[in-house]
Amino acid sequence: MRIGIYGGSFNPIHTGHAIIANHVMSHSDLDALWLMVAPHNPLKEAEYGVSSRDRLLMTERVSRRLAGVETSAFEFELPRPSYTINTLDALKERFPDDEFVLLIGADNWVVWNSWKEHDRIISDYGVMIYPRLGYDVIIPDSVSSRVTLVDAPVIEVSSTIVRERVASGQSIEFYVPADVALYIESHGLYKH
Repeated sequence: MRIGIYGGSFNPIHTGHAIIANHVMSHSDLDALWLMVAPHNPLKEAEYGVSSRDRLLMTERVSRRLAGVETSAFEFELPRPSYTINTLDALKERFPDDEFVLLIGADNWVVWNSWKEHDRIISDYGVMIYPRLGYDVIIPDSVSSRVTLVDAPVIEVSSTIVRERVASGQSIEFYVPADVALYIESHGLYKH
């Protein structure tokens, strides 16, 4: 299987993440897309009052409604910090018959050269880039066979905006799927 890895803190997952995941699954050659929830260090969990488990459960509420999309806690098992190349190598070792490709936003592509072993990520796995407002994606000819731009809609919702709206008592309707909003409300998340 050809599996896309869409990593993030998903703190919380929002409609932008869901739209990108849905679009990539219906407009690419991927057989599956895994939403790879990154573990937080305990200080971050204390800062937001949100556990890694909360983020995982909210992400699962979205992935189970999208065809071909799954939530993965695979990085929770890895030594920390787990760089993307370490995660991809560990996935390849665990699932040797599958092919993995990394899905990133255009904002990450702009700083791609700062990623650990970025050249090997491209050569060994490949990269798919989704557009972000204000970021031009330039793919050098030398890597154009391994790096593709996904013609996905530009969605400008962020987890930061969602957290700020919750903290200030504003509605997050349409910013996050309804069942994620219910989870946030029922667990009293992001209220600080």
